[in-house]
Amino acid sequence: MAPSAPTSAPPDNVRKTPLRRASVFWQRVSEGRAVDDLWSQFAADARSSYGFYGKDVDWEEINKLPHWKRPLRVAIQFFWALMNKLSPARRVLLLLALVMLFFSGFKFETNNTNFQINGDLIAALLFMLLLSLELADKVIMKRDLEIAREIQTWLVPSVAPVIPGAEVAFWTRAQNSVAGDYYDAFYPTLDGSSGGKLMLVMADVAGKSVPAALLMATLQASLRTIASEGVPLQLLAERLNHYACAHSLDGQRFTTAVVAEYDPATGQLQYVNAGHNSPVIRRGDGSIERLNSGSLPFGITPEAQFAACSINLRSTDTLVLFTDGVVEAFNAAGEEFSDPRWINVIRSMPVVPASETLKYLMASVSDFVGATHQSDDITCLVLRCK
Repeated sequence: MAPSAPTSAPPDNVRKTPLRRASVFWQRVSEGRAVDDLWSQFAADARSSYGFYGKDVDWEEINKLPHWKRPLRVAIQFFWALMNKLSPARRVLLLLALVMLFFSGFKFETNNTNFQINGDLIAALLFMLLLSLELADKVIMKRDLEIAREIQTWLVPSVAPVIPGAEVAFWTRAQNSVAGDYYDAFYPTLDGSSGGKLMLVMADVAGKSVPAALLMATLQASLRTIASEGVPLQLLAERLNHYACAHSLDGQRFTTAVVAEYDPATGQLQYVNAGHNSPVIRRGDGSIERLNSGSLPFGITPEAQFAACSINLRSTDTLVLFTDGVVEAFNAAGEEFSDPRWINVIRSMPVVPASETLKYLMASVSDFVGATHQSDDITCLVLRCK
């Protein structure tokens, strides 16, 4: 008997059963994420949106009302908070969609003829149109922000400088696409070559997103220019403050910062703390020291004075610079990470290279926060003496 001809594989449209098509569709929509992950992301987005629109709610007035009246009043004020974020034309579009949805089940009689207005389909189309308009704006803005973010990455170091007898590592995560945090580690020579004192910077511009990022960019340019002139640290801080005051909108756009010079030859660290979170030194024996602030932030007043202090770093000492986004990060329960918790994490960190130390510190914050949407930019820089 002649062997039977091999059965050819069925075409793709035959092999893909409805269940298979549904699975492929779900994978495409969810990007392969687990349901728990999707729920955590939704919960984080919901909390973020609640906080965003809740800023426009008059909670003081609502708390004066009887308890049974509060839910309706909250819903009304949230609705108007949403409406105020839309353009006038889109507000009208939203109202039309709501009206059509409201009248979708109404029936009318005219000359013994019954007819029903089926407005739910029209309402759905109007909602989809409104969503598409808002989404188009978001996509365009996101594209512009991604370009701004790429430009911003050029302003901060991507590779750690070589430091005799020490090493440095840095990490940042913006709340939005662009950040108001600024970190730097560079040799302030005209050609940027190694040798001499290393400049360390950690700064936080008041505000978030694009306005803070623009001011951060100008601060970076000013700092690099002044530092290349080789001026003393105290004079550098004063000149930075004068520049910041000229662009601070009467003190509304101030900048907290720690500017330091580290001498690898002697281990001396000279620093100015302009109203910033006090950096932490974890000594080799496990003890903790803080570089406390003694000056106002940059941009408050041109008359501000900035005192330069100094401290010596020894072998196995670790210096940690950070912004307030670290200690003010909160979890799903609304609990703040806090400065004492941060100190305990630094005290317990293992004696490992700077990059591993940084991973340990940031993992501690991430584990505490979980899936909660961060409320501020988070930036950290670690200098470890070998």
